[in-house]
Amino acid sequence: MLSDIEIAQQASMRKIIPLAAETLNIPEDALIPHGHFKAKIELDYLRQLPEKTDSRLILVTAVSPTPAGEGKTTTTVGLGDALSRIGKKTIICLREPSLGPVFGMKGGAAGGGFAQVVPMEDINLHFTGDFSAIALANNLLAALIDNHIHQGNELDFDVRRVTWKRVVDMNDRALRDIVVGLGGISNGYPREDGFDIVVASEVMAIFCLSTSLEDLKKRLGSIVVGYNRKREPIHARDLKANGAMAVLLKDALKPNLVQTLEHTPAFIHGGPFANIAHGCNSVIATQSAMKLADYVVTEAGFGADLGAEKFIDIKCRKTGLRPNAVVLVATLRALKYHGGADLKELNQENLDALAKGIANIERHVQNIRQHYGLPCVVAINHFTFDTAAEIALLQEKLAPYNVPVVVSKHWAEGGKGAEALANTVVELCEKGENNFSLLYNDETPLWEKMKTIATRIYGAADIEADADVKRQLKKFEEQGYGHFPVCVAKTQYSFSTDAKKLGAPSGHVVKIREVRLSAGAEFVVMICGEIMTMPGLPKVPSSERIDLDENGKVLGLF
Repeated sequence: MLSDIEIAQQASMRKIIPLAAETLNIPEDALIPHGHFKAKIELDYLRQLPEKTDSRLILVTAVSPTPAGEGKTTTTVGLGDALSRIGKKTIICLREPSLGPVFGMKGGAAGGGFAQVVPMEDINLHFTGDFSAIALANNLLAALIDNHIHQGNELDFDVRRVTWKRVVDMNDRALRDIVVGLGGISNGYPREDGFDIVVASEVMAIFCLSTSLEDLKKRLGSIVVGYNRKREPIHARDLKANGAMAVLLKDALKPNLVQTLEHTPAFIHGGPFANIAHGCNSVIATQSAMKLADYVVTEAGFGADLGAEKFIDIKCRKTGLRPNAVVLVATLRALKYHGGADLKELNQENLDALAKGIANIERHVQNIRQHYGLPCVVAINHFTFDTAAEIALLQEKLAPYNVPVVVSKHWAEGGKGAEALANTVVELCEKGENNFSLLYNDETPLWEKMKTIATRIYGAADIEADADVKRQLKKFEEQGYGHFPVCVAKTQYSFSTDAKKLGAPSGHVVKIREVRLSAGAEFVVMICGEIMTMPGLPKVPSSERIDLDENGKVLGLF
């Protein structure tokens, strides 16, 4: 059996300029090629495209992730190829992979099997340099802060209340808490600092939520980087930083165009994690795809409690985007794991464990249907050892929710194996039974917004936080940020903040450990449980399997 990277390396790719012209009618002068098989699209061209009123937006999300795997990106790619096969003009919109998980736990992140985006190695390793530009813009701002303090501190920074962190696109726990400015007077003023991973940076969120260069520059200027001795906020614009930051990001803001193994166009742009950020690809990419295609298939990170909630309550709230249907991805392996089955025994039929684990997907279905008001199809990402009895049990359990359950074999068969899923998605869209709803109103206080998410989506009994967190939330509201949505940072593995509580725990209390203001991205981050905004590497990182052969061929990348 071929590995994912071997399949990708054997792919017959089309050159991106003629592919863009044939599939999307994009002229050559609107493209900036990065080699033969990837390109950026000029913002001026995208801006002048007329709006389409009949485009359909499909959101792909999943059950709570497990070590058994769910295959959300693979399903997104397979569905996009299948829609193309049945005659629908389709674009896939994905996030760019971070090097943190590439070299950490997951390996590559461009789909799998015969449902991949290519060139897979480029996409996973540096791609077009967007993440580098985001890191540079973030760290330019950090350098300007420390330089300002060193050069006399005209803005009267309280060095104990500098909130802006540096970033690097790698899992490196040693950088979570550091001290800068050591080594004497010429090296600056010593203070505590720390690093986040690039995908957790507010610059990444701003990058993905901006609608234009002008909007980007304005949002960058609104970043709150710290407080003065009167505890008044200091913004990036006060340091005259946002113009230079925008210069570093101006080319990165242009969406990246690549293709699937079956030559369906794919926009891959931006990459915030959903467990510590808002988990969606860029607004510019999604809105542009809606102008160019009849069907746009996009994914939101991790389970529906994180990715789908943020897609709806942050991205849709800010842009007016509205999904026409939701695809909820699951594997029978993952559901058995949620039901208590041992990881080593997931390939064996286990109806008891499956019955228990189905509680996880039931809650996700209920959330999508009841709280978001969206039509939904469950896609079983098929494995060869799935049994007929297991599939029948899942269909039986979900029958009361009036949700179709479709077996999809895109990993093994590409778009052909997902045609049944594509036809079901088209049927859901054409029925138009869509009662889309945001989870809370803008006017709802920040504490109540968080409580609404925890009790309605996570099944929690309540939320709690210490007095300092509550005072900070009150302060944010007094400063005029109370209308912002909430972005929850918590473990992706459970509806609770305890990664070990699988299935569908209820009655738990969600502990808010810290809150952060993202004034440029226009949301408030609630950090819950033990989640870290700078992940660490596992005991055996994926990097140990990645190598080059004597001909320079990449090995072991997923």
